[in-house]
Amino acid sequence: MQQRQPERAPGVLHRARPGNVPSRRSSAAGAVGKGYRQWRAASAVIFLLLGALLVMFFVSDVFFVRSIVVRGNDLMPREEIFAYADIANFHMFWLDPAQIRNNILRSPSVADVVVQLGWPPDLITLLVEERQPALIWSDAGSESWVDLQGRAMPARAEMPHVPRVNLVKDGYAGPMPSAEDFNGEMVLGALLLMERLPDGTSLDFHPVHGLGWTNEQGWQVWMGRGSAAETSEKLAMYDVLVADLNNRAIDIAELNIANPDAPFYRVLWER
Repeated sequence: MQQRQPERAPGVLHRARPGNVPSRRSSAAGAVGKGYRQWRAASAVIFLLLGALLVMFFVSDVFFVRSIVVRGNDLMPREEIFAYADIANFHMFWLDPAQIRNNILRSPSVADVVVQLGWPPDLITLLVEERQPALIWSDAGSESWVDLQGRAMPARAEMPHVPRVNLVKDGYAGPMPSAEDFNGEMVLGALLLMERLPDGTSLDFHPVHGLGWTNEQGWQVWMGRGSAAETSEKLAMYDVLVADLNNRAIDIAELNIANPDAPFYRVLWER
């Protein structure tokens, strides 16, 4: 009897049908595509948010200068400083601290200012140093202040402790001086004179004779426009002349030492 040989199937590898087994490449591509779409959606959201934020910055009223914070101003009103700053209705992105400082320093009443930029509600803070009056210039009731450097500025308050200089025209018909004609040396000279005068005495200023006053004997004394050093020399000469004239019993109407090389006096009467 012959033995039956087992049947052998041919060794052929059959590929799976596409619909039955998922492709690895297709799955990876799908994941990448999904991530890309998510990234683009997130980017779009971020872009829209940034755009909305920029629109808010340039449209919202809180980012425009409507007022300022001022510190250190005892005499000058905040509104005047704001006007000098020249930044009303400026957007915060357009503010230039150096330019703001230069604008405010145009005021004769401001010695220095520090500009600080911030965020709403205090977009601008100004730290102001005001000029202080050393003299009060008075011309027929119209007053100005003069500081130690000789810079004239508007008078802003009553200053009874500050020395006063009154313009005396005395029939003079030429150009009249003003507070701007003072310089730092003249201010120091005037303050030196004030140290010699009784409390409450004012100085006079004549367009030709310069600074002067009426002394205790009723004499009109003129000292010119000299510096503190020149004024000190003239005061020493004044003491000598007063002593001499008193010894000679001469009553003086006017003593003029504006030119120390040629002082003169005008006699009221002589005994």
